[in-house]
Amino acid sequence: MFYLLTIAIQVLCVIDVIRNGRNQLWIMALVFLPLASTIAYVVLEVYPRFQGNRHVRTARATVAAKLDPDKDVRAARGALALADTVANRMRLADALAAQGNYAEALPLYREAAERGPVDTRSAEKRARAEFETHDPNAALATLDAAPPASAQSDRDRIGLLRARILDALGRKDEALALYADLVTRLPGEEGRCRYAALLLEQGWDKKAREVLEEVEARMKLLDRQQRAAEAEMYRWAMARLGELRAVKA
Repeated sequence: MFYLLTIAIQVLCVIDVIRNGRNQLWIMALVFLPLASTIAYVVLEVYPRFQGNRHVRTARATVAAKLDPDKDVRAARGALALADTVANRMRLADALAAQGNYAEALPLYREAAERGPVDTRSAEKRARAEFETHDPNAALATLDAAPPASAQSDRDRIGLLRARILDALGRKDEALALYADLVTRLPGEEGRCRYAALLLEQGWDKKAREVLEEVEARMKLLDRQQRAAEAEMYRWAMARLGELRAVKA
C-alpha cells in the first residue's frame, strides 16, 4: 500500500513538473530517486506555491480562528493595555466587531472618534456597529456626517450599509432605489439577495424573481469552495426562487 502511494505521489510530481514548467532535471530525480526527490520536490516546489495561494491562506486563517477565536481580541487588549492610543482602540474594536460583539466595539469606536480625526473608514465601522446594536438613526447620522469616500468601491460598500439602514427605518422606497443602483456594481451577491428580500416584502415578486435568477446564474460560475463561503445566503436565495417558480407553475 505504501509503495503504491509513493508511486502515485511520484507520478503526480512528474505531472506537476511538466504542467508548471519546472526544471526538467526534477523528472530524472523523481524517476531514479523516488522517495528522497519526491519529498524534496514537495518541500521546495509545491509547498511554497500553496503558501501564496489565497484560498489556502483563507482556509488556514479560518482553521486558526476556530481553534483560538479570541486570539486577535487578546492581542488587541494587550496592545491597548500597553498604549492607550486611538489606533489600539480601533484595533480592539475591529477585533470585537469581527466576532460580532458590536455592543462592546461601539464605545471604543466612539471614543476613538472623540480623540482623533474621523475618516470615512472609521465612520463606516462606527455606523455599522450602531446599526448592528439596533440604532439605525445613529448609524445614519454617523454616515451623513462622515467625509465622502473617494473610491467607488468604498462608496458602494457604504451604500449597501445605508440601504440596510434606510430599510430598517421604514424608508423602503429609498432603500429599493439605492439597492437597484448598487447591484449593478457590487461584487458578490449580498446586495442582490437583500434587494430581492425587500422586493418580496413589498410585493414585487416578479422583479424579485429576476434578481434571484441573476444570483442563480452567477452562483453557477463559482466553484464549491467559493459558494461555501456564503452557503446560507445561497440556500435562502434558491429557496425563495423555488417558491416563486412554484407559484408561477
